[in-house]
Amino acid sequence: MKRIITIGREFGAGGGELGRRLARELNIPYYDRDIILRTAKASAHLTPEQVRRWDERVPHEFGFTQSLFNFYDRPLSEELWNAQVRAIRELADRESCVIVGRNADYILREFDHCLRVFVHADRNWRLMHMRELMPGTPLEQIEADMRSADRARRNYCAKRTGQTYGDSRNYDLTLCTSRLGLDKALEILLCAVAGM
Repeated sequence: MKRIITIGREFGAGGGELGRRLARELNIPYYDRDIILRTAKASAHLTPEQVRRWDERVPHEFGFTQSLFNFYDRPLSEELWNAQVRAIRELADRESCVIVGRNADYILREFDHCLRVFVHADRNWRLMHMRELMPGTPLEQIEADMRSADRARRNYCAKRTGQTYGDSRNYDLTLCTSRLGLDKALEILLCAVAGM
């Protein structure tokens, strides 16, 4: 039976790492930034650079000036979202996989064979985890990146799904990696997948 696992995550909580480890354990594909390139290919009008620029963000430019776009052309953000939705649904229709981010939990909400997971952790754990992954980066910069990424994800989620980012009611399972650690979180996740 096909199994799709989506993982939403806070910046630095280890969601990407957890997703990669889960995919390895299950011997299924893992998709994260790969979806960005698939999204660009799915749209004849978007370059990979444009997709990367607006990945999981509501661009500042998409305010008043965006409403002035040519009435025959869709705004770039709308085209990006639609291309991303097509790419994610195509993956889920085709194969078992782990998909991290990109509001895949919402995009695949009608899929019965999908486990929707959210990974979070307390602020200090996230900072220390990112410091290990980015040695030499000042802690202030990591903290600023963390705030910026979380804010961008919250805004993007609200704009595209109408949901609150990280709200446990939107997921089948939430995991706190600062409490559990990545190994225990993976163990729990594998048990949940086995029950699908």
